[in-house]
Amino acid sequence: MMNNLSGMRCAVLGASGFIGINLCRSLTGRVDTIRAFGRRQIPPEDLAGCEWIAGDFSNPTCLPHVIDGCDVVFHLINTTTPANANVDKIAELNSNVVSTLHLLDACRETAVKRIIFVSSGGTVYGIPNEVPTPETAATNPITAYGISKLTIEKYLRLYEHLYGLQYRVLRVANPYGPYQTAQGNQGVIAAFVRRVLAGKPIEIWGDGSVTRDYIYIDDVVEALELASIHVGSGRIFNIGCGEGRTLSAIVAAIERQLEKDISIQYRPGRPVDVPVSILDSTYAMRELGWRPRTRFDDGLYSTVMWMRGRLQ
Repeated sequence: MMNNLSGMRCAVLGASGFIGINLCRSLTGRVDTIRAFGRRQIPPEDLAGCEWIAGDFSNPTCLPHVIDGCDVVFHLINTTTPANANVDKIAELNSNVVSTLHLLDACRETAVKRIIFVSSGGTVYGIPNEVPTPETAATNPITAYGISKLTIEKYLRLYEHLYGLQYRVLRVANPYGPYQTAQGNQGVIAAFVRRVLAGKPIEIWGDGSVTRDYIYIDDVVEALELASIHVGSGRIFNIGCGEGRTLSAIVAAIERQLEKDISIQYRPGRPVDVPVSILDSTYAMRELGWRPRTRFDDGLYSTVMWMRGRLQ
């Protein structure tokens, strides 16, 4: 991991979420200050060493206080999922895009230097013409979730052009690892492991052939940290392993880890699910000096062990 983050003053928005908790824990003791902002209450020991600020991202009046005096803001908040964003598209727009515009204005007012935004490698491209998919591929989302992510990317570019607010976008694949609780039905691996440990069957939408690029959380955190100090011309980076695994393959891997057969309930396929999403992260490797370090089986083992400890 990096050692040159000293002196940085940062705010992590969405600090009570899966990526946020892991990022805060990694930054603790390596940066000058961390303001951890979120809505969901979590055990204090999970964010020891951070200044915790509770609040609602949709309330713009609290944002200037959270980010005032910070150099870098990590924007990890998203209030919907790919599966439910299409249900109320106006609410999706207001809760994510409009709230982010309030955040960007607050960044201007408080002289924040850089904002790091976690976008979605799995939804902004839609059904890709190229697999693995590079950042230069066409972006044709098939969900309101992906459209919102892409819209925010465009506004970030606008704010840098108009006001000099630096930004970096990470189009992250499917992250997994400790502190992923599968709340809000996000996180296939966490959801599967949790149900198996609880003695329940898992649900698969479709025939199990949906293929995704799974990236371990420590590798995602390293990419976020590298993006915070990046000095090159790049702005948008895919963050994935470049390897595809079907849902059926994920089930088989969990069966091997837990040494038990898994009961599966198959449901009809969903129109929001892209059949195959695998990212080409060559650009991030070249520009950020980043690469995925964690073997899938090793990451899965760490995930299972953490979840077992939490469920006891």
